[in-house]
Amino acid sequence: MTISPARRQAAHEALSLDDEALLKTCEVDYFIASGPGGQHRNTTASGVRLTHGATELSVTATERRSQVQNKGVALERLREGLRALTFVPKVRRATRPTAGSKRRRLEGKKRTSEKKSLRGSKGDW
Repeated sequence: MTISPARRQAAHEALSLDDEALLKTCEVDYFIASGPGGQHRNTTASGVRLTHGATELSVTATERRSQVQNKGVALERLREGLRALTFVPKVRRATRPTAGSKRRRLEGKKRTSEKKSLRGSKGDW
């Protein structure tokens, strides 16, 4: 997956912001989170979804019964996602084995082959 330079730059700029400023650049949605946690979790809007508009990155947190705790977890996940967007992979270039490495590999195979051929079969003696 290739990431556009503008999206990578937006992620880089967002990472330099503190938590409050980063939250201001995001769209925050609260929703009822399903799953274990009893009546309190199932009746309150404790799930948090953060959507960062500039990078189109969206994260959710629904593990806790507290909306405030879920917001903190979602913010951590958003930062992880932004870090992943700023990562630039190294360009890989095809290489060939050297003549010396080919020779050493074949010599090792030959030694193993000779060792196994000296074992003989069980019915020879």
